Amino acid sequence: MDRRTFVRMAAAGAVAPLFQSRANAQPPPKARNVVLVHGLFADGSCWSEVIARLQAKGIRATSVQNPLTTLQEGVEATQRALALQQGPTVLVAHSFAGMIVSDAGVDPKVSALVYVAARAPDAGEDYTALAKTYPTPPATAGILFDGDEGRLSEEAFLRDFAGDLPEAKAKVLYAVQQPFHKALLTGKTTNAAWRSKPSYYAVSTEDRTINPDLERFMAKRMGAKTIEVKASHLSLISQPDEITQLILEAAGQLA
Repeated sequence: MDRRTFVRMAAAGAVAPLFQSRANAQPPPKARNVVLVHGLFADGSCWSEVIARLQAKGIRATSVQNPLTTLQEGVEATQRALALQQGPTVLVAHSFAGMIVSDAGVDPKVSALVYVAARAPDAGEDYTALAKTYPTPPATAGILFDGDEGRLSEEAFLRDFAGDLPEAKAKVLYAVQQPFHKALLTGKTTNAAWRSKPSYYAVSTEDRTINPDLERFMAKRMGAKTIEVKASHLSLISQPDEITQLILEAAGQLA
């Protein structure tokens, strides 16, 4: 490609997708570290099923306690976890944490990104506006606010967030649900790390929290290696084997 063609492509907004496709065409380097970030209506323990499986494979796993206050504070919590890693690290997001991973994932230690039924906005993109181009998922109607704090109602949590889990297990998860601050919903990413890092995406086909077709759109746009899992929004709990395998692939740990 000569310089004139490059400039013309840049003016047309085509250069970033070109770099992105090249990034995803390259196999990720081997990584022994995985940092996992949770989204709304949860805490760091939601990764327990996946963590146990990663540890059994000799992977050093760290689950970030996302403060759920502002996007920037979520990014900073993730950056602190990344600073403790030695060597290449796979950064994994569930749900809202996709915005955090897209920002923090530009860290040079991050060798690959994994999105699990997660938001994957472009830099500066209004995710809420993007989501409105698809039918509103049922869980949205179940969000309850008490002042500046939001939670998912028990009915919506059991039916629309954790619908494929045994009720007793879903109720335990509901009991440890962490509230999020309204300010969290106004943040926009400043980076789209998936444009320069190998990326992987697990679509939840039975998702009632993020529209599955929106997940498919985001995965396709980033050129991610994509799998589809017959699961609710909580595929990391209901289908941990599939999610773990995708993370291990991103870590270059599959033969």
